[in-house]
Amino acid sequence: MVLPKHMRLKGHRCFDFIYKEGVRFYSPSMVLRVTNAKTKLQVKPINSKVKPSIKCAVSISNKVSKKSVTRNKLRRLFHQHLSYRLSKIKLDSEMWAFFSLKPSCIKNSESNLLKECDKLLNKAGITK
Repeated sequence: MVLPKHMRLKGHRCFDFIYKEGVRFYSPSMVLRVTNAKTKLQVKPINSKVKPSIKCAVSISNKVSKKSVTRNKLRRLFHQHLSYRLSKIKLDSEMWAFFSLKPSCIKNSESNLLKECDKLLNKAGITK
C-alpha cells in the first residue's frame, strides 16, 4: 500500500516554505520538518470537501546511496509506513511533514529507521 496521491506533497514552493517555516525535529538518521499547510502554494487547489490530512514528502540525497534503486526502495518503504500510520489520524487543519534522511541512515536496518520515524512523529505531536 502506497500513500494516496492526496497525501503526497509536491511543488518546490511547498518545500521552500517548509524549509523556512517548519519546526524541526532531529534524530540520528533523519530530520522531520512540520508546519501548518499554506494551500495557496500547492500546484492543485485542495477540494474543500476533503477532510484535513497530513501531506508528506521524503527526501533522500545521493549521499545516502549512489544507487537510485536503493533510494527509491527507502522512499517507498517510508511512504508505505507513513500511509499506514497517518491514515487513522483526525486533524482540524491541513499539515505538511517533510522527512530528510541523513547519510548515516544507510547503516541502520529498515525496522530501526521506521522506529526512528515513529519517534519523530511522536516528538512532533502528530501521533501518540
